[in-house]
Amino acid sequence: MKHIFIQGEKSQPVFVLLHGTGGSEESLIDVGNKLNSKASLLGIKGEVNEQGMARYFRRLREGVYDEVDLYEKGMLLNQFIKQASSEYHFSLNEVVLVGYSNGANIGLHLLLNEASVYRQAILFHPMYPLSQIKEVTLSKTKAFISFGINDPIVPLEESQHVIDILRNRQASVEIFETIGHNLSLEEVEATKNWLQKEV
Repeated sequence: MKHIFIQGEKSQPVFVLLHGTGGSEESLIDVGNKLNSKASLLGIKGEVNEQGMARYFRRLREGVYDEVDLYEKGMLLNQFIKQASSEYHFSLNEVVLVGYSNGANIGLHLLLNEASVYRQAILFHPMYPLSQIKEVTLSKTKAFISFGINDPIVPLEESQHVIDILRNRQASVEIFETIGHNLSLEEVEATKNWLQKEV
């Protein structure tokens, strides 16, 4: 997978940066630096091309996922992160998934389906409209979720659905309300404060 790795201090977390639709491996580098300037950063570009825009998995239409492709791409992304941990010499225990929009969606997918590997995540504006969702205990999982009360892409009920998915599986969840779908400075600052307390 096309990616970028920026080595931080050894005692600090490793942010796995997962962009939104149309982004690249570099899209969330500035966000990662704002969250923790000492962290290592692994930015990964999605390999699905949707009308010239990079994504992590296919969708059938807006808000409707190709669930088979999501599971396949989720497995590949998990394998790549594990390979990167070996190549760049970091522990998977240090990983914090940081995803925006489409990246948050596949980040949530990893939390649910690779719960023994990923325990910490920052999910900006996620949704997860699957027909069946894995039943798993996430009592050791910590997640920060932001959502827009007037988000034109992710309806408010879909945001609440994501929160319910995690809380019903016993994850510790911090939430932050914003207005639309764009990633705001206020969200980043709130996330930074959460990280300083939780990670």
